[in-house]
Amino acid sequence: MDAAAGRTLAHGGVAIHAHPRAEPRAVSGADTPIARVARDVTAVVDASLPDLAAIGEERAGAPTAPGKWSRKQVLGHLIDSAANNHQRFVRAQLAASLAFPGYEQDAWVSRGGYQERRWEDLVALWAALNRHLAHVVARIDPGSLETPCTIGTGAPVSLRFVAEDYVRHLRHHLEQILGHN
Repeated sequence: MDAAAGRTLAHGGVAIHAHPRAEPRAVSGADTPIARVARDVTAVVDASLPDLAAIGEERAGAPTAPGKWSRKQVLGHLIDSAANNHQRFVRAQLAASLAFPGYEQDAWVSRGGYQERRWEDLVALWAALNRHLAHVVARIDPGSLETPCTIGTGAPVSLRFVAEDYVRHLRHHLEQILGHN
């Protein structure tokens, strides 16, 4: 059946309820704030990969300071952030407002077991998730940019703010990882 018409599609025995909103056009080439966010995410990944790849397994697993996360755990936190924000970026386009739980970053990092993963695998996963996130951001429906998003106990902010803040958060934690080289 037709997704654009808002009908139910069957896939492998699972009903998928398609949203009637038309598919947004990709805006990655446009000079809009959201297109710049998408390009910024891609640029951060491209600029960071050589430096991340140069960090050895031993250094990646060592805490950056006593009682602090290791580089593996900080990158794991960024992986968790990408996963949570992927949900936010999509769900905020499907509703008039979004109420999304916050997440306990220490518990997520612990449950994710990032300390036990190989550094190169974490770097590859982080890069792939962020490249996809840049693609998702570039496709955000401009009509959804002001959708109010409440995350955890925070005050409502626009979807545009959530996307722009994602880049700030990404840069902040990459500085934690790479600033200790």
